[in-house]
Amino acid sequence: MESEHFKQYELECHCGCGGNEITREFLDLLEDLRAWYGKPIGLSSAFRCPTHNNAVSSTGSTGPHTTGQAVDILVFGFDAKCLLKGALSLGFSGIGISQKGNRGGRFIHLDTLSEPGHKPRPWIWSY
Repeated sequence: MESEHFKQYELECHCGCGGNEITREFLDLLEDLRAWYGKPIGLSSAFRCPTHNNAVSSTGSTGPHTTGQAVDILVFGFDAKCLLKGALSLGFSGIGISQKGNRGGRFIHLDTLSEPGHKPRPWIWSY
């Protein structure tokens, strides 16, 4: 699956398996964020197959990226603040912020997951 601003290769698993289970609803919301933000959004990670997610994340084989409802966006500084404002206004429910270290490795994680008893889950965390 892909959209106007997000191509298949950006959304698929980086392990080489070619998996891409990004949901249409999530991709539409990502497009809404892109329109709100008004400039390109670079993704460092989108869908991950369970095997790849287990290898690269502490969330194991069932983490947010395995659901097709999560991305990591490469962004820092003022742009990170702007993107965060848009994500909050559009209703992304999981927001992880990593703004330490090399600028090229800084990112904001966004997802639309829900947790039992919390719809949507209102979580913000830092890495």
